[in-house]
Amino acid sequence: METRSRTKTVVKSGITFGTCLAMVISYVNWHSVFWAIVHGLLSWVYVIYYLIRY
Repeated sequence: METRSRTKTVVKSGITFGTCLAMVISYVNWHSVFWAIVHGLLSWVYVIYYLIRY
């Protein structure tokens, strides 16, 4: 039972799909870890901006 609660805690504190997607798009586009982290923090905002812009 303790394993289930630990798994739920890790999943809740992990990165979301939007964050991962934003970081991958950013790194592929700009080849910069710094910008990938910044765009990862903005997550869905950057993904939507990228879809509109490109």
